[in-house]
Amino acid sequence: MDAEILTWIFLGGGLLLMLLEFAVPGGVAFFLGFSGLVVGFLRFFDILTSAGGSVAAWLLLSVGLTIAIRPFVKKYLKPESSFKYADEDYEAMDQIAEVIEEVNDYDNSGKIRFDGTSWRAKSLEGTIKAGEKVRIRFRENITWIVEAEGIREPTKQQIRNKSRN
Repeated sequence: MDAEILTWIFLGGGLLLMLLEFAVPGGVAFFLGFSGLVVGFLRFFDILTSAGGSVAAWLLLSVGLTIAIRPFVKKYLKPESSFKYADEDYEAMDQIAEVIEEVNDYDNSGKIRFDGTSWRAKSLEGTIKAGEKVRIRFRENITWIVEAEGIREPTKQQIRNKSRN
């Protein structure tokens, strides 16, 4: 392979890898590309002449930059991140759903519509008619346990007032 072609491969490949960093962020492609550019310039100015030495220099420089500098870059240039629970049960608790088939407290023959899907449901207490709103409390296997929307647990103040009467 011609020495000039190898130089242009390092320069072009390095630039391409650095641009690839915009599509696949993470820092590694940037350091590989930067190393390619450095080796390409060293070859351009005849500091590196052999193909094997150029590849070895690129490998060492790439590994060195990735191991040494990447942690600092990640520390000071924090990417956007978001946190979301992966527990669907936790996210569904206390959400409002609509009863589409009558729900009762003795079997799971009732159905609710939640997140655009119909689910089997059972009530904590009594029967809840179709069309009413319910609050999801928890799940037993694949059945949501619900209660009528109007029911709320009494507050401490309500319990104290009730005990005084």
